[in-house]
Amino acid sequence: MRHNKKFNHLGRTASHRAAMLSNMAISLIKHKRITTTVAKAKALKKYVEPLITRSKNDTTNSRRVVFSYLQDKYAVTELFKEISVKVADRPGGYTRIIKTGHRLGDNAEMCFIELVDYDENMAKDKAAKKTTRTRRSSKKNSPAAAPQGEETAAPAAEEAVAETATAEPAEDKKAE
Repeated sequence: MRHNKKFNHLGRTASHRAAMLSNMAISLIKHKRITTTVAKAKALKKYVEPLITRSKNDTTNSRRVVFSYLQDKYAVTELFKEISVKVADRPGGYTRIIKTGHRLGDNAEMCFIELVDYDENMAKDKAAKKTTRTRRSSKKNSPAAAPQGEETAAPAAEEAVAETATAEPAEDKKAE
């Protein structure tokens, strides 16, 4: 019988599941956001949130307990030094799962799992990387790029006059 055995086994043995969740938790702590399947993200959420709660109390015992789960000195240091400071006033809910669609190969439902207090850093990175492309004009000649439309129009007009002045003698030589 399966009484009170409610957690997802993820199709793995107990040791494989523990190693996978430990590795995913280390990656989440180091990178603040990872992409995975929804089932693994839900299992990871249950695994990592008690560790973050324990990191709020920076004692030798809590460091040893967290290290027994993660087995990575850098991740434990990052968790206790940076992440615990950011989540000190939060009573829980340290992670967020955002569904992103289905994977092409096997149609598995994919998602991001991220630390909630680090989402503004990710949003700034995305905004900085985002660029717009137009086929018609470049940014330095467009009036939207410069607030004074008259100053950009004057050099453009001078360049056009200079181009036509240099082009006319060449046409006259061809005509003769």
